Amino acid sequence: MHSTVGDLICFFFQDNKHRSKINILRAICFVIVLEGRKIGSKKRRFRIYIDESGDHTYQTFYNEGNRYLCILGLIIEDSICETNFNPSFEELKQKHFPHPPEDPVIFHRNEMVRRMGPFKILKDPQKDGLFTEDLLHFLKSHSYKLIAVTIDKERHINKYGCYAHDPYDFCLAMLLERYCGFLQFFNSIGDVLSESRGGREDLLLKKAYRHIYQKGTLHRKDNFFQNVLTSGEIKIKPKTANIVGLQVTDLLVYHAKQDMLVERSIIPETRSPFAKSICEIINDKYNRQKYNGRVEGYGKKFI
Repeated sequence: MHSTVGDLICFFFQDNKHRSKINILRAICFVIVLEGRKIGSKKRRFRIYIDESGDHTYQTFYNEGNRYLCILGLIIEDSICETNFNPSFEELKQKHFPHPPEDPVIFHRNEMVRRMGPFKILKDPQKDGLFTEDLLHFLKSHSYKLIAVTIDKERHINKYGCYAHDPYDFCLAMLLERYCGFLQFFNSIGDVLSESRGGREDLLLKKAYRHIYQKGTLHRKDNFFQNVLTSGEIKIKPKTANIVGLQVTDLLVYHAKQDMLVERSIIPETRSPFAKSICEIINDKYNRQKYNGRVEGYGKKFI
């Protein structure tokens, strides 16, 4: 078996009758194919962590929290997650909220905002300031990409009536199209992990993901997803599983939605300096078109 480029070339040119232009081309093509397979066997692996902000039904539209649904995906390479991202996050938690390993502190934005449970210590302005500084540094310094999809449910149901898609499923399809486009561009593979939404909702989410994987979407065929996704099933874990990617996504998704609503003048600008700092980081982390840096349509989508 010829394991090097040199060996392969020697094999093709071991006697005079092989020394023709056509055989030179054949040799080069053969080498390229084999080398490509070697590269393909070492594809980078990513995971996208998914969380939501807003109501996923069409029942009520009395404020922006109900009318607008946002799904945020955080994309990170497996190797970075294991060696850097996860350990750094645990260090951050242990520094500001000391706890035994068997009783981990789970970051949940709603509890943090309301200063509940272990986050009561943030009522101290000094401790809150130190934690905020370290959290912003963590979010800014690590390598990951974001994709946000926000839907105006009222506009969607008014436009399509009984033919309107389930808002969560519709956003999920948009998100996975962009995630798989990202994987295709970087010749990579990946899977999908979502936070649990409850028994019935989890079953519906699994069904929606399976349909996309097996049947494709309005804009992409099934093989667009199957070529890069490593599983035909979505992974779902509860908040209590202490998964770093889900916790970080939980911290960011509300701010991603608010930022998209503010920039479209749907809601007034009333954000705190902390919220604005979070949004600056989010905008820096959005997935972009590789050559012109465009975010709209690649890192975020408003429908």
